[in-house]
Amino acid sequence: MAIGLFILAVIIQLAVVLAIFLLSLSRVTGSIVAIITVIVTAFISPWSLVLGVPIALLCLILLIAPIRQALITKPVYKALSGAMPSMSDTEREALDAGTSWWEKELFMGAPNWDTFANYPYPELSEREQSFIDNEVETLCAMLDEWEITQDYKDLTPQTWQFIKANGFLGLIIPQEYGGLEFSSYAQSRVMSKIASRSSTAAVSCMVPNSLGPGELLMHYGTDEQKQRWLPGLAKGEEVPCFGLTGPEAGSDAGAIPDTGVVCYGIHEGEHTLGMRMNFSKRWITLAPIATVVGLAFKMHDPEGLLGDPSKTDYGITCALIPADHEGVIIGPRHYPSGSPFMNGTVDGTDVFIPLDYIIGGVENAGRGWRMLMECLGVGRGISLPALSTSASEMSYLSVSAFAKVREQFKISVGKFEGVQDATSRMASNTYMLEAFRHLVTCGLNQGGTPSVMTAMAKYYATETMREVVNDGMDVVGGRAIQMGPRNFLASLYQSIPVSITVEGANILTRSLMIFGQGAMRCHPYLFDELQLLQSEDKKDALKQFDNLFFKHLGYTFNRGAKAFVAGYVGGSSNAPSFADSFTRPYYKHINRLSAGFALTADMALGLLAGDLKRKEMMSGRLADIHGHLFIATAILQFYEHGSKSEAERLHAEVALQNSLYTIQEAFVAFFANFPNRMAANVVSFVTFPSGRIFTPASDELKAKLGDTFMDDHEANPFRDYLKTMVYYNTDPDDVTGRMEHAYQTLLEVEPLWQKFKKAEHDDSFEGLTFEDHVVHASQSGVITESEAEQLIKYNALRFDSLLTDVLDEHLLHVQERFNPHSLENAVHQLTDYAELKSAAQAQNGISADDNSIKDTESTGDDNPAHGYETDGDVKMAGEQSTVEEVKAQTDFDEANPEAEALDHRSRDAESTLSERMSYNHSRGIDTQLDTDDGRLNAHSGHESSEGENVSTQGSKWQDGLRREEDDKA
Repeated sequence: MAIGLFILAVIIQLAVVLAIFLLSLSRVTGSIVAIITVIVTAFISPWSLVLGVPIALLCLILLIAPIRQALITKPVYKALSGAMPSMSDTEREALDAGTSWWEKELFMGAPNWDTFANYPYPELSEREQSFIDNEVETLCAMLDEWEITQDYKDLTPQTWQFIKANGFLGLIIPQEYGGLEFSSYAQSRVMSKIASRSSTAAVSCMVPNSLGPGELLMHYGTDEQKQRWLPGLAKGEEVPCFGLTGPEAGSDAGAIPDTGVVCYGIHEGEHTLGMRMNFSKRWITLAPIATVVGLAFKMHDPEGLLGDPSKTDYGITCALIPADHEGVIIGPRHYPSGSPFMNGTVDGTDVFIPLDYIIGGVENAGRGWRMLMECLGVGRGISLPALSTSASEMSYLSVSAFAKVREQFKISVGKFEGVQDATSRMASNTYMLEAFRHLVTCGLNQGGTPSVMTAMAKYYATETMREVVNDGMDVVGGRAIQMGPRNFLASLYQSIPVSITVEGANILTRSLMIFGQGAMRCHPYLFDELQLLQSEDKKDALKQFDNLFFKHLGYTFNRGAKAFVAGYVGGSSNAPSFADSFTRPYYKHINRLSAGFALTADMALGLLAGDLKRKEMMSGRLADIHGHLFIATAILQFYEHGSKSEAERLHAEVALQNSLYTIQEAFVAFFANFPNRMAANVVSFVTFPSGRIFTPASDELKAKLGDTFMDDHEANPFRDYLKTMVYYNTDPDDVTGRMEHAYQTLLEVEPLWQKFKKAEHDDSFEGLTFEDHVVHASQSGVITESEAEQLIKYNALRFDSLLTDVLDEHLLHVQERFNPHSLENAVHQLTDYAELKSAAQAQNGISADDNSIKDTESTGDDNPAHGYETDGDVKMAGEQSTVEEVKAQTDFDEANPEAEALDHRSRDAESTLSERMSYNHSRGIDTQLDTDDGRLNAHSGHESSEGENVSTQGSKWQDGLRREEDDKA
């Protein structure tokens, strides 16, 4: 009995402590409740004081300020002050730059789903939609990436003129200055559509609307500077570039050696206070054609000419200089990864500029780094994610078409599970990117400069794009590696390194920026604590630190309690009001993982302190957790506003499972490598008491998505949706339209094609070529002439879509490809195999139906699908019963009677073959439709409805073919 009461008392004490943490009671309230609990449980069992006394003593220490500060606050303050490295002004500005948004809710471990539900879903205005449907559509039609990269090594003059005249360089500039003033979402959509046609054009339009003078002027420029530059930038009369990186400064842009020293000089004939500039910039996009150059440099005032003798080093400053300013040298071009967008150098030695060239005037001297961090953040959130999303969406469309059209081992390559492993990733990752784009631009549309969110967008969008395009290259294989105007993937593949590198290299972004800035911008107390730890007024700082530190502890224990409870009962059931049966469990998982992340991040920050800055692999794993929590919520928001079809649910489900599994594995790797093993084991047990809880998408789910990947229209509404996001066309002579045209044609004839190919694989037709088989099937009455025409036409498109380019020996000129299966050439693919075989069998007295001649040895052809089921079914000629069914198969192209009349030897091949088909069928073959491609050959042993042997007709038909060949000779 005594033991039972003791256990009960201890359980009550622990439950109350847990409740105090879960309810986030204040230090005073929580301490009083805990002391009362200890007293009450002492009456239940005096032995409970074994645990109760330490609890009570700790509470008393927390309640009595002098004791609390002496025993806890001062030692902690001293220890952390020594552990934290000194923070430079540049680092402080970088960490403090920008604002926070939804990513802060996820970092803090208790996302507010009501807030999430009320975010305005990004949509285009009527003006923005019109621009995309008209100006952007027109621009895309003008672009030919092969021509741009191989012939011009630049956009054509006509294209540049169109871009400038129609405001493509002024999307972000307010209308009052002549700009378009589009929303962040509209900018993203514009860039995506351009990029779907040409990455060169997209980058050329991207930079002025991202990191450039326009962005800086709008936020920080003086009124005079805005009036001077913004109208010209909006109209394309001024072309901007911005010089930040150089030979000695890449990822560590704060280490730029470029300088501006305050001095007096001559400007426009007057003695003026200004700066003597020395700079050397590299890899500057649009520099070769720029008319105005933005520069980042370190500003110095050794003589105190600005009025403060004690301040000689102002730090990084930004200035705007005309490209034709005396001493500015626009150097030769770079050639970034084979992409010919304008990129080059900007140099200057002892270049004198007046102080009013500083963006924002002298008041902004030394504020350049903060300005760059905030503006870079916006660019990272719009431009590069837009290009990445576009590349993935074009890969989805082209590769899904290829996977359906391309057949190996007698089935579409997209039906193989090995391929579906890749295509399911492509599908889910593309879905994720589109969802990610929507949530990020939703945040940007609301204003502010959320630097952490945009760093996530840049890193995870470009890395995911890399995976999508690489998977696409694997699926398409040889068709994707042969360069030429037919190649729809190579330009996307070539652009990967550029996206990965620019605007913050990805390794740096993941390992330092996302969690480093995330901790500062998203943690409710950390940045203020760091400021106090480095304060010179230690007495006042200690007093503030005492209050802040215990709020921080309360926050940490609250998240720990939430994570502990969630580990046993699952996460909180809080979810947006629109959550349904499919999405609700995912919101619960996110609640659990978010609480676990808050606890884990605090453990890392508290125990590693400044060392975490050097533990980049650890920081990168925390970035993956934070980033994929954000991505998972983006997927859920996008799904809510989508079609909610079965196909879209498949995309969302695989994408969500991937994000949750990635988060889990990042947790596991973090705990396994955390240097303090005891702390790691405790937090690991709290967050994952039962071990791993998530698995990757199952093979069955991936196979379903792999099948859906090849569907279109109502079977896959997401693919239809993607067509509205990019420049979509079905032009059979276009680099992307060629494959799409073949794919759409296949969808129209698929039942017929599948049944014909199945019969062909079963050796149902005589002949050596595809055309022989079509002839036999038509003359045998298995298919109609109209169906024969459809098969011939599709086969020609299929073959052409799979052709790769060939060039001359010097790789200078693309050669025209010959398509032997086209309407003009298909007739020449017919053979006399069936006639010869029939004659030989007749001579030897063998009946065509005699199975005794069939090989008895089993071969691979006995299982033509190699274990895979072919799709599709169709009513053949003998099964069709209505006029509508017959008409539905008809799709004739008109002949060219004028050309025939002028020269019978140059008659349209289709008309010639149709004439022959009419002749054959007029001799007794029973068909239901009019004439078709005259490729129809005979199969011996089959007789028409009138009893005439088909081989005779075949002979007459072949005679006609020979006569035409004689005429040509």
